[in-house]
Amino acid sequence: MNIVEIIPQEDFVLYIKADDGKSGLFDVKPLLESEAFLPLKDQSEFRRIHNGKYFVEWDCGADLSADTIQARWKTSNGSTQ
Repeated sequence: MNIVEIIPQEDFVLYIKADDGKSGLFDVKPLLESEAFLPLKDQSEFRRIHNGKYFVEWDCGADLSADTIQARWKTSNGSTQ
């Protein structure tokens, strides 16, 4: 999966659109207690996200692969892929 669009939402959720046209939401909240993701508890840090196409990365160094996102996101039809 290539990520073509990523938009941080309220409540630590990411809206993600893939190159195949699928879109969905990825909840980052369960990761916020791990050391790498702790800085993202600050909404301004959470919003500083970069799209690497096969991954997303924040200024603090936390990152998620497209495979991880695809395995755990809720698609627009409500299913988990």
